[in-house]
Amino acid sequence: MLLRWTPEAKKSVVGEDVEKLRRRMPLLDYLRQHNWASRPAGRSELVGLCPLHDETRASFYVNPRKDVFYCHGCGQGGDLIRFLQLSRRLSFRQSLACLDSQTTPEADPVAVLEQAAVFYQKQLDNYPEALSYLNRRGLHDRTLISELEIGYAPGGSLRRHLTTQGYSFELLRQAGLLNVNGSDALYQRIVFPLRQGEHIVNLYGRSIGAAFAHRFLPGTKGGLYAWEKVRHCLEVILVEGLFDYAVLRQAGFYNVTCSLGTHLNKDQFLELCEGPRTVYLTFDVDANQSGQQAAVQLALRLSAHGIAARRVLLPQGHDPNSFFVQGGNAPQFQSLLEAAQP
Repeated sequence: MLLRWTPEAKKSVVGEDVEKLRRRMPLLDYLRQHNWASRPAGRSELVGLCPLHDETRASFYVNPRKDVFYCHGCGQGGDLIRFLQLSRRLSFRQSLACLDSQTTPEADPVAVLEQAAVFYQKQLDNYPEALSYLNRRGLHDRTLISELEIGYAPGGSLRRHLTTQGYSFELLRQAGLLNVNGSDALYQRIVFPLRQGEHIVNLYGRSIGAAFAHRFLPGTKGGLYAWEKVRHCLEVILVEGLFDYAVLRQAGFYNVTCSLGTHLNKDQFLELCEGPRTVYLTFDVDANQSGQQAAVQLALRLSAHGIAARRVLLPQGHDPNSFFVQGGNAPQFQSLLEAAQP
């Protein structure tokens, strides 16, 4: 039984496209937010007790692909708006208003990023492949891993977890946590939360498989990584990658920060220029020289603002992460810092 949208009904919704409103929250997400328990019933349906009438034998079927329900016990069926009409005894227009209020993005979108980050952290120990990847990248200090709030996105369970916490499907899509198919956008990635002060402004995911290596959620990447820890240091080591940052911290270098790429945004550049200091630019020494070219350009910009800049020359083909993974140690890296060039 499908609800048919009449032209009159569509016209009654001022400033809102009915179909778009329906897509904001899938029927199944709404039911699960309201504690509907289900089990698979065939290849494309789920079945559970009917929320519309008392029963002891499950007869309420939901087809997530078609986004509709039908109860063989009471004979009712339709989509989410029809379900709202029946369950809350609302008119068509009242149901639309109710759905609109429930799918309006929360006032504090930072909260959903915090919840996602916590969820990913809890997953890390459950997936040996993720821990193995960290070990291959030279990161084995569990205290540091916890301090950096590193997690893992296995895929397949984030959407359910967050919708049961009360976050709407539309908010998860707007935050970029879910892709166009409703799946975890950071699927099979090591996840680093990016904070601005105390608040998470983005999540960075590094693929452990064949997917594109680097991924940020939409929006800003914020300022320099962990800048609050080093902003008062007179000497700062700047690296371009988070694994570079992590292995240097693990090796005992605490005056390190990360730009998440060779091109600094406005906020990151201004942070480096807050006061007199020396910045050690420790970018990749790659075959095409892009890292070193970026370091030269950044050194000139910093010098023009009165900031001393030194370029750290790693062995050919290395970044700080690979330097330590392939046997480098803290005294050797300290020697590279001391030999850094203006």
